[in-house]
Amino acid sequence: MLEKNLRAVNRDVKVLVQDSQALFQAAAALTGDKADELRARAMRMLDSALVAAQEAQAVAVDAGKEAADSAEQYVKENPWQALAAAAGVGFLVGVIMTKR
Repeated sequence: MLEKNLRAVNRDVKVLVQDSQALFQAAAALTGDKADELRARAMRMLDSALVAAQEAQAVAVDAGKEAADSAEQYVKENPWQALAAAAGVGFLVGVIMTKR
């Protein structure tokens, strides 16, 4: 779910940036009020892209904190199982590293 949302936000931000770049290029060829209007519109689009990126970052941070809290709670409730799992992972990493 989180990955899907992040991909959607990433895609939207890319589209906004591309549209803003196109507007800036069009504004570069124009002068006067029309150019000012296009530049202002592009700046608004870039600002909205920045806000969307910041929101995606906040969502990712919150999801990371939730995952860490969940893992911490699991370890507190099941310390021996967590210790056994960590030892197993450590053993497998050791075996893999010694074969290289």
